Amino acid sequence: MIIHRLGEENSLLNKFVAEIRDVNIQKDSMRFRRNIERIGEILGYELSKALSYKSKLVETPLGSKEMSLPNDELVLCSVLRAGLPLHQGLLNYFDAAENAFISAYRHHRGDEDAFEVIVNYFAAPSLENKTLVLTDPMLATGKTLENVLKALKKHGTPRQIHIISVIGSSLGIEHITEVFPENTQLWIAAIDAQLNNKGYIIPGIGDAGDLAYGEKL
Repeated sequence: MIIHRLGEENSLLNKFVAEIRDVNIQKDSMRFRRNIERIGEILGYELSKALSYKSKLVETPLGSKEMSLPNDELVLCSVLRAGLPLHQGLLNYFDAAENAFISAYRHHRGDEDAFEVIVNYFAAPSLENKTLVLTDPMLATGKTLENVLKALKKHGTPRQIHIISVIGSSLGIEHITEVFPENTQLWIAAIDAQLNNKGYIIPGIGDAGDLAYGEKL
């Protein structure tokens, strides 16, 4: 797997990551969603440099200009519900992309720390020979993305897979490196070293879905 750790360089990206981590700024759910969206825009811009391009003649009112334009058939696939703001950020830039959505959630048995990832909703176009962009803001254990990859197989084989995440754990990245194709590319803003006993990233941000849309039962 090719890993692009974009937060290692000084840029405006780190300001938005700092704000989604900040417990005081987190209280404003609208700002939290907007910051995730803006992070998605930045990661999407960086990802665009790795796409294939084709020359096209563009007519202007005063003449014509040869330009190099993206040539990939993109499918943006997001994990509900936390992935929605990140998805929107990417869609702001890849406005012609097709879209897919999948519901994947952790199921804890009682008060046990152990959990399984359950996928119970999936809507997607054909992925055959297309460029698949998987978005999941928090790449914790990597089990969610592993189960998403399994669910995607019946929709065809993508030509290329890109993963977009805001914050990941070292263990989660190690896990998806083992299960995804070798030429998969990961575009991520920050990597934290630890997971707690419930599989949440430390220091991370907390529960991205709850921060964006409110607590769930």
